[in-house]
Amino acid sequence: MVASLSSLGYSLEAAVADLVDNSVSARATNIEVVFTWAGESSWVAVVDNGSGMSLPDLITAMTPAARGLGAERSAEDLGRFGLGLKTASFSQARQLTVTSRPPGGAWHTRTWDLDMVEASREWRLMHDADSETTRILGLLRQERGSGTVVLWRRLNGYGADGTDLDQTTQKQFYDDASRVERHLGMVFARFLRDVDLRVQDQPVAAWDPFLTGHLSLQRLPPEGLSCGGSSVRVEAYVLPSAQRLSKLEYLAAGGPGGWLRQQGFYVYRRKRLILAGDWLGLQGMRQEEKFNLARISIEVPAELDAEWSVDVRKSKVVPPVALRRHLRRIARRTREQAADVIRHRGQIAARRHGSAFVYPWRVDRPDGRIKCRINRDHPLVREALRTGDERSKTLKALLKLLEETVPVEALRVIHEADAADDPVPFAGEPSQEQEDVARAVLAALINQGKSPHDAKAMIRNMDPFSRLDGFWNE
Repeated sequence: MVASLSSLGYSLEAAVADLVDNSVSARATNIEVVFTWAGESSWVAVVDNGSGMSLPDLITAMTPAARGLGAERSAEDLGRFGLGLKTASFSQARQLTVTSRPPGGAWHTRTWDLDMVEASREWRLMHDADSETTRILGLLRQERGSGTVVLWRRLNGYGADGTDLDQTTQKQFYDDASRVERHLGMVFARFLRDVDLRVQDQPVAAWDPFLTGHLSLQRLPPEGLSCGGSSVRVEAYVLPSAQRLSKLEYLAAGGPGGWLRQQGFYVYRRKRLILAGDWLGLQGMRQEEKFNLARISIEVPAELDAEWSVDVRKSKVVPPVALRRHLRRIARRTREQAADVIRHRGQIAARRHGSAFVYPWRVDRPDGRIKCRINRDHPLVREALRTGDERSKTLKALLKLLEETVPVEALRVIHEADAADDPVPFAGEPSQEQEDVARAVLAALINQGKSPHDAKAMIRNMDPFSRLDGFWNE
């Protein structure tokens, strides 16, 4: 069992993130990750000022799967299987010591020594710790009224297995600390306004994969997908191209994995990032350079862990079958727009001015039901509705009729599987029909007080003209 728990495939950064989960769940406002090099006696610790644990709670926390899938958890609890502390720690070290103190209580300590467990072939949870471990714990918990310290000693790969230790190994040790820092900034970005998270006493900087503060970001309309009685929020983004980012912005936006590896879906559970940059195994979708700007956020309620097959490491998910066709549809559209941005080197107006895209249709789920509405603020629709009373009444009736008779059943049949024949707006070479529609929009905007220059800029920022070539790009 020990060998199995030690071999679940944790990376160092994923293992540390699992410990930080526990600190966040304990409502800690200060969390510190410490890497200390001492050759084969090197150690790693996670220290927090959270609510701490009583002795019975500490013993439960140190017992594998004592709190399983059926355990009642608070809304802030990031756990799932009751294994994270142990499996994450056993994957990185032969000795795990945890000391904890609740407000007004005393410090309690328990230790797992895997060498002892394997030698005795019994689960012997040790009271307290050896003298050197106790000395380190004393340094880490100084002047703390409450909180928890998790300490790893006899680290795998740093002398415990006979590895040669030299300056190169020491450099690797601290390089690992830097990699952990970047990973935590990605995984816990949404917590860092309220939590002071540090690695080696350096504040962890939040990494926003979607560049939500950038004026040239393109946002596609968010959708709420129904699953298991809950709603899964999906929001797609097309990032600015390199030409619209400074050198530092471009390097930062590449994230810990680089641009190619960071494209795709980002799955969040209770604000915590589970999966960063992956196309979720959806049919026909793989990472390609032309889709580097496509990133899609998915908010999964913790109640849907089973449906999404969240694993022990909280680093992998499998989307439910019922949602896959919807996710493919959203991904196809996002990838198409991302490829178009790269293809046209940033000629789209949203990247020039940061204006919101104008869509002919609005799709929403305000009361649990999908509603498709023609955008009354679209300049062509507004212009048409400015006509005389009788014609305006007729047009309003037509719009309402179209909205209430969207051929959902037919579309569902067509899109039951990947469709290579999806309709493409004004497909093919630039056509007279495409130009006629665009010129009608241009005239409408000018009639509504826009200059020809501004009107063209707005057309470049409209779906589908943002994806097409024409006089508006001249």
